Amino acid sequence: MTKSVIDIKDVSFRYEREWVLEQINLSVHKGDFLGLVGPNGSGKSTLLKLILGLIKPQTGEISLFHESIAKFKDWNRIGFVSQKANSFNSGFPATVFEVVASGLTGKLGLFRVLKDQHRKLIMETIDAVGMGDFVRRNIGELSGGQQQRVFIARSLVSKPDILILDEPTVGVDERNVRSFYDMLVQLNQEQGITLILVTHDIGTMTDKVTHVACLNKILHFHGDVGEFEKFNSDDLSAVYNHDVHAILHDHDYEQEGAKI
Repeated sequence: MTKSVIDIKDVSFRYEREWVLEQINLSVHKGDFLGLVGPNGSGKSTLLKLILGLIKPQTGEISLFHESIAKFKDWNRIGFVSQKANSFNSGFPATVFEVVASGLTGKLGLFRVLKDQHRKLIMETIDAVGMGDFVRRNIGELSGGQQQRVFIARSLVSKPDILILDEPTVGVDERNVRSFYDMLVQLNQEQGITLILVTHDIGTMTDKVTHVACLNKILHFHGDVGEFEKFNSDDLSAVYNHDVHAILHDHDYEQEGAKI
């Protein structure tokens, strides 16, 4: 049994009088690739903010690497990639290398000169996300999917143990979404990075992730992807509060049934 890296126990959170999350219990283990799904307004973004220490729960406890989040200081161990459309000005004059290098600022400081070992690390990280051929290209010249790969490299260059991605395929060309997920699987399996992926794209991600958490204020399901694929349309419709039909992919074929 692998060690847990995130433990959420009896966590509830509300904005003013409205409860957004109620009695959430969830553990993420080292090496997991967790898909976090649920309808709009289900509390997914709030849960991420809690894990990142940006807000505090009204009830319950959160631990990171078995340390209370209130005492946790080593935030370089957690990388975060938000939706590109909400966080980046595509006209910003920076190359791929410069954007990824900015991910080392937290470790090196703002005005430290990059040494050869840092430049080597930056290039290795850029290669790891398949962007080695674009290292001198201006970030604004890239497609949405390419930009997201660069943003992931920026988060990876500081060598985090956990990478959290909030709907990273927003704005990514549909034909490139599957290759984008393939890249995440490679990072998870070859580098051992624990991934948490927030997505609406259940049909595409189910043959990529190892575990699924289905959230709508309460945690309706948390388990391995095989168990989640046993959900039927009625189960998912109860979570989403409307009729749901999905296609869950089982690697080499598509399987009709419990699906979104």
